[in-house]
Amino acid sequence: MLSVLSIASEAFPLIKTGGLADVAGALPLALPRENVEMRVLLPGYPAVTAKLDSAEAVHDYLDLMGGPARVLAGKAAGLDLFVLDAPHLFDRPGNPYLGPDGRDWPDNAFRFAALARVGADVAKGVIPGYAADVAHAHDWQAALAPVYLHYDGAPRPATVLTLHNMGFQGHYYGDLLGPLGLPAEAMSLDGVEYFGGVGYLKGGIRLADKIATVSPTYAREILTPEFGMALDGLLRSRAADLEGIVNGIDDEIWNPETDPTVPHAYSALKPEPRAANKPTLQRKFALAGAAAGPLFGVVSRLTSQKGLDLLLACTPGLVARGGQLALLGSGEPALEDGFRGLASAFPGQVGCVIGYDEALAHMIQAGVDFLVVPSRFEPCGLTQLCALRYGAAPLVARVGGLADTVIDANEAALTAGVATGVQFYPPDIGALDYAITRAFDLYRDPVIMRRLRLNGMRADVSWRHPARAYAALYAKLRTPS
Repeated sequence: MLSVLSIASEAFPLIKTGGLADVAGALPLALPRENVEMRVLLPGYPAVTAKLDSAEAVHDYLDLMGGPARVLAGKAAGLDLFVLDAPHLFDRPGNPYLGPDGRDWPDNAFRFAALARVGADVAKGVIPGYAADVAHAHDWQAALAPVYLHYDGAPRPATVLTLHNMGFQGHYYGDLLGPLGLPAEAMSLDGVEYFGGVGYLKGGIRLADKIATVSPTYAREILTPEFGMALDGLLRSRAADLEGIVNGIDDEIWNPETDPTVPHAYSALKPEPRAANKPTLQRKFALAGAAAGPLFGVVSRLTSQKGLDLLLACTPGLVARGGQLALLGSGEPALEDGFRGLASAFPGQVGCVIGYDEALAHMIQAGVDFLVVPSRFEPCGLTQLCALRYGAAPLVARVGGLADTVIDANEAALTAGVATGVQFYPPDIGALDYAITRAFDLYRDPVIMRRLRLNGMRADVSWRHPARAYAALYAKLRTPS
């Protein structure tokens, strides 16, 4: 069986701030059927160490980025784990990246360099009885692992770097090289040098054997200046080693037939009970139950990247047409205040819950007619996959993974009977407003709406196909460099 070490800064359900955690937590569980054994290396945050079963210390560091540390082996949430127990770096409550003031921890450069250094060591075999054929690093927090392995020299495992979001890169000051334990030669265009400093993600992109992104469309988009975040030139030089693999979701957790948070269970074979979830959700958000128009939903971080400012501008028109909006999320204060203001201005038509509630997220997916994802860029997106699974037609910008996973209800797709939602482009107010108008037109035809829901619910949004693609990628790299 092929052995892979996944190096990640978060993994659901142990610690999560975004989609990276969903991938890091779900992919290992889907790989055994592809003859791949994956262990996950995580930082020893309190939320992780508290859930670790039968922890055993398997390696010690006298001094790792400023203090003693050890590697623990154990299991949690069905995952085989190595946990980097370094209290001086990770024994902190709350968000894994941000301090109480909402800003990055000032030592993040060392915290995640330590994660990468240990990932490289573990993958090479520093723990007796374990070595990896492939080291799989996720995003900038683990991107130095391929860098360390490159400069450590052969023999070493093959390396893969997955880019979940190019917007976060890990760029630090130039005199960090020595404290990180990297050789002077690493400070070059062929190493980690990036605008005069040390670029974690840049170095990983340059030196990983293969690069993966979380959708084929995003893999193409990041080769352009618009989406490449100043790394498009480097990515174009590595285009032959770049591959896009769409994420999946855990279709056992996201299953409307067995989901305990869904008031009225249903399935693609028995979809009729779904209709009863809409009035339940309307009561939850204090929305008028007698409304004849469609109910639109949002489960998202409230940021400009997610395009929620566009929806904020379009909501009065949505309400004027007879629609309703149920929103769950938190983020930029101006957007939080904006949606609170809309809820006050349109009582019974707009409801919002600022924050995050996992059970309520499931209820929204089970009760709305359309799930709105108007992102300006979206490497993959998971909420639209959940919407498909739950029969909520996604209304999405045609970018990244949204373009790859939602089939627009244009005339050809409707005639062929394959449409699953509504796409729009460009991500601006005018295009979104027109997409909302199209959604109203679709909603007026119950036959079409039933077909959209059933097509979505029958789509395979699980990890089966992505796991097969990752296994094929690992197999290509199995021979050590």
